[in-house]
Amino acid sequence: MGFHIGSAGEEAAIVASAAAMREVDWIFPCYREFGALLWRGMPLQGYIDNMYGNSNDSCRGRQMPDHYSGKPYRFASVSSPIGTQLPQAVGFSWAAKLKDEKIAVAVYLGEGATSSADFHTAMNFAGVFQTPTVFLIRNNGWAISVPASHQTAAKSFADKGAAYGVPAVRVDGNDALAVYKTVKAAAEEAAAGEGSKLIEMLTYRMSGHSTSDDPRAYRSEQEVEAWQQKDPIVRLRKYLESNQAWSEKDESDCVEQLRTELKACIKKAEESERPSIASMFEDVYREKPWHLKEQQRQAEQGPRHKANH
Repeated sequence: MGFHIGSAGEEAAIVASAAAMREVDWIFPCYREFGALLWRGMPLQGYIDNMYGNSNDSCRGRQMPDHYSGKPYRFASVSSPIGTQLPQAVGFSWAAKLKDEKIAVAVYLGEGATSSADFHTAMNFAGVFQTPTVFLIRNNGWAISVPASHQTAAKSFADKGAAYGVPAVRVDGNDALAVYKTVKAAAEEAAAGEGSKLIEMLTYRMSGHSTSDDPRAYRSEQEVEAWQQKDPIVRLRKYLESNQAWSEKDESDCVEQLRTELKACIKKAEESERPSIASMFEDVYREKPWHLKEQQRQAEQGPRHKANH
């Protein structure tokens, strides 16, 4: 496993918002939303297979790790270039509206993506055509090494909604219950034909941007320590414990169960075969054209073929 984009510190913003969407609604992820996909029903084994890119991976090893998708879960593919998922989600929403489908489409983005041209394109179209889109900004403070203060001169990222005629609101992204309530209301209104909504979820990226990043190069330990005191999982756990809905035993049993399941999934993924070279030429054309058949024959006889190792 060579690459991972984590969500430590942003679990409430991601999972609680996904939980607030109805089963018929669609989700367009940014790239930290694997928790949302698991919530939607993808088996943990399926996610781990994607991380390894093995022959069991639904993407058949053609995507980078953490570039998952799942049509059965109404979950679109991760799209790495910043902001590209926004017009895709708005277009999908527009099509649903034209077909009179009473659904909402949630699309995630970081605050850095609000500086992209695709954000303007998507927001303008969504505002003009009143598409049932719920824009979910995870304002986690950093766009890789660029602080949120360098992304806008507005007082908040929610302020950007007003310019496009899209109602917007800020919510404590580390408060799972507040996120759930806010997103649920926005999704219901969007699905009912009241147009797009924008929600800025204030949270913090506890880890690096990815496993390729060392955040110690651009932010202080004091800043991180301050946000550790607002950990959304600890916060929710304390609330549940105060209402006798969770206990130390529940916590230890849950951790042990997940650790066992995760180890088993990793073991199976590591033992699985790599995708075949032939799979590179499948799933695009109903009838494979002659030149691809020729390229496939050449690839299967080339140095990367198993028989030549």
